[in-house]
Amino acid sequence: MSEQISMLSPAMPQPLPARLRPETLDEIIGQQHLLGKGKVLRRIVEGDQVSSMIFWGPPGVGKTTLAHVIANHTKAKFINFSAVTSGIKEIRGVMQEADANLRYGERTIVFVDEIHRFNKAQQDAFLPFVEKGSIILIGATTENPSFEVNGALLSRCKVFVLKALTEEEIAALLRRALTSPKGFGGQKIELADDVLLLIAHFANGDARAALSTLEMAVLNGEIDPEGVTHVTKEIVEQCTARKSLLYDKDGEEHYNLISALHKSMRNSDPDAAVYWLARMLEAGEDPLYIARRVTRFASEDVGLADPRALELAVAAYQACHFIGMPECSVHLTQAVVYMSLAPKSNALYMAYESAKRDALTQLSDPVPLHIRNGVTTLMQNLGYGKGYQYAHDTEEKLTDMRCLPDSLLGKEYYLPTDQGLEGRYKERLAQIKEWKKEQENKKNSNR
Repeated sequence: MSEQISMLSPAMPQPLPARLRPETLDEIIGQQHLLGKGKVLRRIVEGDQVSSMIFWGPPGVGKTTLAHVIANHTKAKFINFSAVTSGIKEIRGVMQEADANLRYGERTIVFVDEIHRFNKAQQDAFLPFVEKGSIILIGATTENPSFEVNGALLSRCKVFVLKALTEEEIAALLRRALTSPKGFGGQKIELADDVLLLIAHFANGDARAALSTLEMAVLNGEIDPEGVTHVTKEIVEQCTARKSLLYDKDGEEHYNLISALHKSMRNSDPDAAVYWLARMLEAGEDPLYIARRVTRFASEDVGLADPRALELAVAAYQACHFIGMPECSVHLTQAVVYMSLAPKSNALYMAYESAKRDALTQLSDPVPLHIRNGVTTLMQNLGYGKGYQYAHDTEEKLTDMRCLPDSLLGKEYYLPTDQGLEGRYKERLAQIKEWKKEQENKKNSNR
């Protein structure tokens, strides 16, 4: 019965983006900073020196295509993994198969789309096979891999940043689609250049979206008696439900928009903050990405001037996680308006950056013995914990014990402002420092 159905039912044609998928490096449009003559990724592929890597970039810029081209060029077996449907069992099965293939001299490229959706256990399952070279892992992600990929796995992969295509590159791709035998080369299509550029503009750097829009426009075009399909501006606008706002022609709008949101909140401008929030959400941005950035803002730009900002930001993140879009838009609105109106202090951010600079230059400074934990007899004999003062044993709940290395004594990192509640912490810190100074003076006078 199934055989009869297959004979009577014509095969469904592949979508235009699939039919036009490049097979060689020279056919790929865009990413010239990586694939141009003499550029790093081209040299790696052409020299057959491919190792595990991660492609980071917006949708529709060729991450999957590039992985296929690399597999074809290196004559490796290509396995496509879905981060949504693949579990630990499937991963281990493929890894064992890759081990077997390697014994016969065949390399295996495992492509993981949306690798940021894999949980830690799934990512860890790849690690031993990447380490011993059983597989070449190529991951693709629209999220910053520094935050979404396990550190151990990330350290073994080269990260390449792919950019959104320019309007000129999208237009070139569309012209190829109209003339290529794989596209609409066998059809008579009339499409004015300004209409083609309109499609390129609507796509905003997403090649897949551009080709899908072109295909829909051609399928809905008006066919005259001579068999010519006319694609007009009106048809294109009807086929485009909404303009893609997330990525511009330079592939930077994703970062520009989050920067605009962050700086509007920092400038205490709730109207601008809500506008940029809406721009991101209506363009399809992941609300959890925005919520993470708002959470960072709560400590970086508000801090102890309003400690509740962090609580509200985390609550907004949880709300976005629980209910998603479009309902969670109001929770994010509440969060960005609160951040905009909150008193501002970057004292915590500045404190860490200052401490980080010292930490990196003085990594060899030992921890003072009196604040080490003497958990064994040997440690205690070496002086670990000797002279430690337990603050709770004192009436003031304070001691004059020094906790910084000797080379940094007297160094101040946290410099509180007078903004909001941080003014109270500033007063408290001043009292603590004055008390410790008095204790130090008393000790010096008794010597």
